[in-house]
Amino acid sequence: MSELLKAVEPPVNPNIPQLRPGDGVSVHVKIKEGNRERVQEFKGTVLFVHENGANSTFTVRRLASNGIGVERTFLMRSPRLEKVVVDRHSKVRRARLYFLRGRTGKSARLKQKF
Repeated sequence: MSELLKAVEPPVNPNIPQLRPGDGVSVHVKIKEGNRERVQEFKGTVLFVHENGANSTFTVRRLASNGIGVERTFLMRSPRLEKVVVDRHSKVRRARLYFLRGRTGKSARLKQKF
């Protein structure tokens, strides 16, 4: 039975590095508009990583115009993800950074880890 499950399981996307909460990332996603396909960049902070085999996801939050927060969840093994670039690593003490949702301005910043 496990061989059957492995045959159906999607392959690992080699363009996704090891992600941790607090990472500043740039996610390049393939978007289909009509009959055209283009790549859209989504920059933000990784709030949490949900590791569950083929269903592994990570959630990225960014501040859009007028200070409105936008969160987007991506599948780790999705073929729609062209690449994920880690811009910076931040020092965090939590696995899930939900507290960033209620913060704006300087209090929403995370200290950079070197």
